[in-house]
This record gives sequence, C-alpha cells and structure tokens, in this order.
Amino acid sequence: MTPEEYQKLVREQARPSPLLRDMAAAFCVGGAICAGGQGLLELYQHLGLDRETAGTAVSLTLIVLSALLTGLGQYDKIAKFAGAGTLVPITGFANAMVSPAMEFKHEGMITGTAAKLFVIAGPVLVCGLSASVVYGAVLWAAAALWGG
Repeated sequence: MTPEEYQKLVREQARPSPLLRDMAAAFCVGGAICAGGQGLLELYQHLGLDRETAGTAVSLTLIVLSALLTGLGQYDKIAKFAGAGTLVPITGFANAMVSPAMEFKHEGMITGTAAKLFVIAGPVLVCGLSASVVYGAVLWAAAALWGG
C-alpha cells in the first residue's frame, strides 16, 4: 500500500470531529480551571494571605490537584472530554510531569518514576531557562550600550 493509498483510507475511515462541541468543552473546562484558581486566590486572601503569597498558594494547590488527579487516572478522562481546555499552563505542566512517571513506575522508584519525571518537562525547563539567559544577556548588553 502506498502512502497516498493509506492517506485515502484514513480519510475515508476517520469520523469528522465535532468541532463546536470540542471548542465549547475546552472553553468551559479551561474557564472552570481558571475560575477555580481565582476562587482559591480570593479564599486564600480572605484567610489572611497577602496577594503574592496567595498567588503562590493557588499555584501550589493547582499543581497538587493536577498531580493527584493524574495519579488517580482522572486527569486523562477530563482531558479526553475537554481537549485543549486542560492545557491551562500550570495544570497541564503538572500533568506532563506526572504522566511519564506514572507510566514507568513499574520500573522502580529511581529508574522508573524519578528518571521519567522530567522526560517531557525537562526539555521545556531547559529551553525556558536557556531562553531566559539569552534574553537577560541581550537586555544587559543593550542597557550597557545605551546606558539604560
């Protein structure tokens, strides 16, 4: 079978995506995650935390909840329904870190869980840190050249 024949077969067999339903689910679930984060921020501030500390507490809470739901196998069910709505950066990143670790836990604590924890997130962290160093160096050089 040629690649063209295979592509034709795939197009014939594939079901069309319910685009409007997918967009609505992504919007509602992503919005619910964000609204939940805002609610947590208000709650933590009501409990006496200043805004910056409350923001940190919200981030930690969302990371823990996302990791817990991933570990319990529920995050994938939510993601299957909501699609891109679960890619809200902090929850999606926590899920991306925990998922490979859960997948390889049968290989042991060190060679499985710990080693696979950064399989997906590691390159993201390296690229982000590298970019921040480059941008910082460019900003420093520009400030040195133009006296800013």
